[in-house]
Amino acid sequence: MSEDKLKVWAIAGSLRADSWNEKLLRNAAALAPDDVEVHVSDLLPQVPFFNEDLIGHEPAVVQQLRAEVAAADAVMIATPEYNGMVPGVLKNLLDWITFPLFACAMMDKPVSLMGATPSKLATARAQSGLRQVFVYNRALVVPSPEILVNFAHDAFDAEGRLIDQMCVDRIAHHFAYLKKYARLNQMDEVALSS
Repeated sequence: MSEDKLKVWAIAGSLRADSWNEKLLRNAAALAPDDVEVHVSDLLPQVPFFNEDLIGHEPAVVQQLRAEVAAADAVMIATPEYNGMVPGVLKNLLDWITFPLFACAMMDKPVSLMGATPSKLATARAQSGLRQVFVYNRALVVPSPEILVNFAHDAFDAEGRLIDQMCVDRIAHHFAYLKKYARLNQMDEVALSS
């Protein structure tokens, strides 16, 4: 973790121009404390289909993704939920940046999950699916507070500002835990290198 600021690489798992999850992520970035810097990536639409035959000859956008994630202290993902699961485009991106297993940019990295949807159940199932993905990379998923925005059409105002106060409060608490996990991870790295 950087001496000055916690560097968080963030991405919304939707290609929609007016995505609830992009709005959620932008609001979370704006709510970040002064000692946290959130970089919201816009590379998702450029990521090609994962093809293991290209390992070692990855497209430039994949190399850029991996470099950005490797340079970050933590990762933040806002996911929609399609058919009760993680959107294909997001899973595809994660396949690229979490490969090869046990030697990837996500290894041991703290991860923050959130999601917004117009439905009643929010994105609980998609977030559960993402937790399973990160088990294989030993990524440290922040367990709580969960950020599950249901009825998203009521959670934001006309300008895209998050007006659900409970969600705003949860995001603030979530950053506190994300920083805690990042500090623990940094201590582990120091202990392993000494």
